Amino acid sequence: MTATTENRPWRGVLVATALPLNDDLSVNYDKFAEHCAWLVENGCDGVVPNGSLGEYQVLTPKERAKVVETAIAAIGGSRVMPGVAAYGSAEARRWAEQAKDAGCGAVMLLPPNAYRADERSVLAHYEEVAKAGVPVVAYNNPIDTKVDLVPELLAKLHGEGYIHAVKEFSGDVRRAYQLAELAPALDLLIGADDVLVELAVAGAKGWVAGYPNALPGASVELYRAAVDGDLDTAGKLYRQLHPLLRWDSKVEFVQAIKLSMDIVGRHGGPVRPPRVPLLPGQEAAVREATERAVAAGLA
Repeated sequence: MTATTENRPWRGVLVATALPLNDDLSVNYDKFAEHCAWLVENGCDGVVPNGSLGEYQVLTPKERAKVVETAIAAIGGSRVMPGVAAYGSAEARRWAEQAKDAGCGAVMLLPPNAYRADERSVLAHYEEVAKAGVPVVAYNNPIDTKVDLVPELLAKLHGEGYIHAVKEFSGDVRRAYQLAELAPALDLLIGADDVLVELAVAGAKGWVAGYPNALPGASVELYRAAVDGDLDTAGKLYRQLHPLLRWDSKVEFVQAIKLSMDIVGRHGGPVRPPRVPLLPGQEAAVREATERAVAAGLA
């Protein structure tokens, strides 16, 4: 880990970890610890547990806390940036305090997502969680939350000192340039795998990533090439991986990534309800794209 990522632990490739489940849908913490270590061994800078990909919404509070503790024990707190999203600001702050006390260097926070919050509510939410005293990375996912952290609002959040970076999942690459003008010190993180190169070229400082759960080596190579401006290398890898990367922006992203993990010999396992298994056609598409990546030497 470079000095830059030590000072700003959200920089680089941070994997939004899928959570290995057993057949009875219990959490396999041993497999999760092994998975975190494997990701770092394969070039990733850290992990983001308890995000949407980690199925945090269907974990008990005890499970959710243990997931963070397991990741920290496996790779160290400086490499762990947990998701602390919750319906209430007080609960999100408690999760942020738990992460700080456990040794994490930053946390990731969605806006209020129990309803379509207005700007005042969003500002109050981030202000409350920032009181935990750990750097907050905002997560803009207007598709799922119905609350859009537009560049003007992000600039306000940053100006007040509530956030240090943003995971941008809107898919609108144009926002990167507007955000750089309005809040040049706010770090932009790639939030959707299938716009990786576009946002890297636009100046992203990191990638909160999905598909490295299955293909970390090739994914890290793609990211490094893109941010270094080596578009010949990045372009080739991007075309090879894009049939998989685009699943990160689909409703079935958790199932797809877990299936790819299983195919490459990792333990993804099932998903918890209300998620259901992929349809046969979806499974066939993910399987074919994953096997094609494996055959190309990308696993």
